[in-house]
Amino acid sequence: MKNFTLTIAFAVMFIQCNKNKDAKPFPSNKDSSHINSETVKTDSLDAKTFCYLGITGKDSVFVSLDDNLGTISGKMSYKNFEKDSSKGELSGFKSGDTLKLTYEFAAEGTVSKRDIFFIQKDNSLTEGIGNQKDDKGTMRYSDEKKIDYKNGQELKSADCALIAKALK
Repeated sequence: MKNFTLTIAFAVMFIQCNKNKDAKPFPSNKDSSHINSETVKTDSLDAKTFCYLGITGKDSVFVSLDDNLGTISGKMSYKNFEKDSSKGELSGFKSGDTLKLTYEFAAEGTVSKRDIFFIQKDNSLTEGIGNQKDDKGTMRYSDEKKIDYKNGQELKSADCALIAKALK
């Protein structure tokens, strides 16, 4: 009887040892501050940069925008074939899918300001077209509700390195 009990005990131990080879190890009880940084993804609150290019015939528009939680800043350059070109700074804010910006630029030897609105959708910007009036030296849309985005110039997403070179 004693041999029978020892044989069963060894058989049970043998079976248990084989089961443990297939078992996955338990996670260690490390402090939660020792989390592998490669597995944790965090959202950055840094400004996000977007770049766009529009080409109509031999004329081009280059835009670089920084979106810092809805506050927009950036640069824009119109390079026209047979007309004066302009280059300047953009500033404004995002309201839904609309970028409401002011373009302060140098052209024809003078510095000017004008509102320029874009719809930002599907990796593109579409410029809003509408009547503007002078408001203390800044050209502003006469009526924001009458801005037409259907016929505005479309700018497509572009490589920011290429846009940066064009904006220098």
